[in-house]
Amino acid sequence: MKAAMPRDHLPVADDFLLWPPTIQPWGYRIVDRLFAHRVVPHGPPRVWSRGAEIAPVVRTAEGEYDVDAVMERNFLSGVLVITDGAIRLERYGLGLREGDRWSTMSTIKSMTSLLVGCALHEGAITSLDDDVSVYIPSLRGTAYDGVSLRHLLTMSSGTAWTEVYSDPTSDVNQYSRAFAQRTPGGVLALMAGLRRTAAPGTVFLYNSGDTFLLGAALRNAVGMPLADYMARRIWQPAGMEFDGFYSLESEGGQEIAGSRAGMALRDFGRMAQYVLVDGVIEGRRTLPAGYLDEAATPAFPVADNPRAPGITGYGYSWWLGDGMMSALGFAGQRIDIFRGENLAVVTLGAMPQPPFAPESQEARHRAEIAAFVQAVRAAI
Repeated sequence: MKAAMPRDHLPVADDFLLWPPTIQPWGYRIVDRLFAHRVVPHGPPRVWSRGAEIAPVVRTAEGEYDVDAVMERNFLSGVLVITDGAIRLERYGLGLREGDRWSTMSTIKSMTSLLVGCALHEGAITSLDDDVSVYIPSLRGTAYDGVSLRHLLTMSSGTAWTEVYSDPTSDVNQYSRAFAQRTPGGVLALMAGLRRTAAPGTVFLYNSGDTFLLGAALRNAVGMPLADYMARRIWQPAGMEFDGFYSLESEGGQEIAGSRAGMALRDFGRMAQYVLVDGVIEGRRTLPAGYLDEAATPAFPVADNPRAPGITGYGYSWWLGDGMMSALGFAGQRIDIFRGENLAVVTLGAMPQPPFAPESQEARHRAEIAAFVQAVRAAI
């Protein structure tokens, strides 16, 4: 008979996008315990300088809110402000500690686009107009015939997809369950089975599976796992302080390039700083000259969306606003980068999701975070 030893009860990985608010803050800190993963090892860290702390205040019709109130009202686990290469504000909540890795959610999509730039710079990818099937031959004869890397970067593959997080039957939840079940080739099979609804490059439709394929193509182009490529090209040269990780579709399998990676708050900031310095590290360029300008050029306009206030366009896996590049993720993850102001604002959170909270509540949270970012700009 097995002895009764202490052990943790872990959240159900299959329900990742449907967790209640009581589970979210715990689950988002332990993603590497719930899914197959591969470590992105750090090297010697880049030491941040620290400037005078700012005290932004959000003013709304309901009242005025300082940083602590904004964090409490909006279920934020982390806030980091960087300007001119120095930290001006760093706060933790919901049990998050300095070395904990919080789930990136879809902010990793924007980081994947940076890796694509690295591969272009070194010639591992010849052109963004290459068909994805050049790098993933098994997609020939599927709806991804004629879909280019550029189409995947700009969410315009033309394939049918439902990204409805509260619907257990949606494509995004099927995709999520496929790698929760750690089935080798499961996500690729799901994507290969999609049908086409529009000509590639003509319609914007947000599709997390497209970024999975982009990551698989990138992995084949560079000839190594994405975690290793990230470590060599960005993570270690940029001086990340802690190990990160990618979630995998199966044990030892393909990285999920579009969601559910993990990194510490200050390393989110270092990723933003990598963008602010245009991918130039100690005088060495790692991105093609002009690549970030292209990435920040809208490929498609984005209609006014209360869940993404301030966003008017979509580029190379970056959401775009007035002078702003943003990486956005489920449940409140956000990296706002103002290249012209040498400023970045990172906010991490566990905003309650439907069906546990109405969509109008999430819209209010996101609007207040967008207002907080503007308050930060005013306080610098």
